[in-house]
Amino acid sequence: MKTTAAAPGKIILFGEHAVVYSRPAIAVPVVDVQATATILDLSPGSGCTLIAHDLGSQLRLSTTGEDDALGLIVRLTLDELALAADPDWQIEIRSQIPIASGLGSGAAVSTALVRAIFHHVGLDPEPETISRLVYRSEELHHGTPSGIDNTVIAYAQPIWFVRGEPIRTFVPARSFTIAIADSGIGSPTKETVGDVRRAWQRDPARYEDWFDEIGEIVHAARSVMESGEVAALGPLMDRNQTLLRQIGVSADPLERLITAARNAGAAGAKLSGGGRGGNVIALVETETAPAIRRAFLDAGAKQVLVTTVIGDRGLETGD
Repeated sequence: MKTTAAAPGKIILFGEHAVVYSRPAIAVPVVDVQATATILDLSPGSGCTLIAHDLGSQLRLSTTGEDDALGLIVRLTLDELALAADPDWQIEIRSQIPIASGLGSGAAVSTALVRAIFHHVGLDPEPETISRLVYRSEELHHGTPSGIDNTVIAYAQPIWFVRGEPIRTFVPARSFTIAIADSGIGSPTKETVGDVRRAWQRDPARYEDWFDEIGEIVHAARSVMESGEVAALGPLMDRNQTLLRQIGVSADPLERLITAARNAGAAGAKLSGGGRGGNVIALVETETAPAIRRAFLDAGAKQVLVTTVIGDRGLETGD
């Protein structure tokens, strides 16, 4: 018997950094890149083998330690289902999602593994169950993860996140398309978060004002997504980027990508994630996407992904 399951990547649209200070953030699935897990039954007594093709690794489940993310999520899922601790399976993992790119590669792989194990024994897991299990595996590398990655990937829907509150999913009224440009520079998230905190401690009033403004932008973004006026997301991206620049998390390579996208016809553009590296996102239309993709590459992007966030009206996009 052979079973395969998949999970998408994710991107933060609005609210990074301010979310640390209890303002909201919005993240969406990136369905154009997927992680997949395939389970194949083996003969009795074979035990469980994990093959991670993209990492070039092959491990026996019984020999993986608590610090091995793949082994951990498999064990957590087997425990959840009260299955044998070392089933006679070969599990193969593949991912199109770049590692440490801000696209949620780890959570996507874990989600695909949870789904595959459930499906292999004839069960269909609830998104809440997947999210809970994947969150526990995310704790291995992130200590106290926000919960954004595991939720948006498990539910495969946009999410509204406020620290300390239940995460809520929602569906835009209308589809829209974004281009995601990888700067090729690692995003030092711990460093940028620490720098922002120190600056906030020196001048809390100024930073609280900026975080309030970002929070207002995130509220406005959800409103226009739910009303279907998705063209308004562009100016909101620009406003969010101005504030991210003011709080000190942008960088010249990111600004070059943002300027290039706007000059090529993007309705708006901003960094996504920790900043000073990582990704830039831009709101695009079908007719402008090729030119914006080329502009990103010409400005130094290592790769560009164009993805559509699906709304209630399916693939129909804004005017």
